Amino acid sequence: MGNGTERISGKVKETKVPVAGEVWKAGMEDMDDVMPEPEDIRLITAESTDAGKRADVFFAEVLESTRSHIQILLNEGRVSRETKLIKPNYKIKSGDVFQVVLPRPVPLEAEPEDIPLDIIYEDDDVIVLNKARGMVVHPAPGNYTGTLVNGLLFHCKNLSGINGVIRPGIVHRLDKDTSGIMIVAKNDEAHVSLSKQIQDKTARRSYLCVVRGNIKTDSGVIETRMGRDKNDRKRMAVVTEGGREAITEYEVLERFGRFTVVRCRLGTGRTHQIRLHMEYLGYPLVGDPKYSPMKTPFSIKGQALHSQTLDFIHPRTGQPMHFEAPLPEDMQKIITRLHNGQF
Repeated sequence: MGNGTERISGKVKETKVPVAGEVWKAGMEDMDDVMPEPEDIRLITAESTDAGKRADVFFAEVLESTRSHIQILLNEGRVSRETKLIKPNYKIKSGDVFQVVLPRPVPLEAEPEDIPLDIIYEDDDVIVLNKARGMVVHPAPGNYTGTLVNGLLFHCKNLSGINGVIRPGIVHRLDKDTSGIMIVAKNDEAHVSLSKQIQDKTARRSYLCVVRGNIKTDSGVIETRMGRDKNDRKRMAVVTEGGREAITEYEVLERFGRFTVVRCRLGTGRTHQIRLHMEYLGYPLVGDPKYSPMKTPFSIKGQALHSQTLDFIHPRTGQPMHFEAPLPEDMQKIITRLHNGQF
């Protein structure tokens, strides 16, 4: 067994998002992902690490979209450099400054779909559900169907409109390949209350994960600042300046030599926070394609990360609420194999 408690702080070279005018926002302080503002025009600057990339590849990374969707935007003449329109095969040069004109979200793009949902609790104000691994939370360019929001619109007609027609009711998010508990607001009053609870850290979330390696300490707190990785904008990175504060508490539950089962509690809710923090600590999540791209002896599509518990104050009644989502079958099988020494 390990012992003691450690506190980890970021001490690596600063990285910044190379986007002029900084058009990214969290939506609220503790959202689980970072989304671009719905502005029509953006200025984007290429860095030296971007030189030589095709334009469609570069903008797919910067705008977090699919390459096919970016090719449509480029062919429509929505990207220019010094008034010259850019085509998909244009080779990016260091220091290039592009103007990108993006269409605003089209109303009713998120259509109701009869998708099975694992609902744990529901009343007139909130829905608590268990999101399946592999399900995207809301529509995005190139991916407008089969999402949690599509299923919610079929199940429930009265969702909060604060996040617009693409993300109705979504108070916080989970990555596509993270399973587990989420809360959805059915009206604006509930949405405001729940968002404030997440901001004020009175709403609490815990996650269960399986990581590579044998964590020596029984518990600890990882405190860093996080920003986009300048070499890969689909990844996050620990930075020494800039970025946003990120705090994760962890507690070792079981050790199996080459693997450890860990419970993590969020002090903040940044994009890929647990995934990055555990990799930064030296113990990346099993199956994580971004932060641990290596073969795994287990059968799992995506990272072994599950949003297990959620505590909040009910926005209407003021009563404390506690919910827990059972482990998905793939993670349960991993833990069973670990107990049996099958790894």
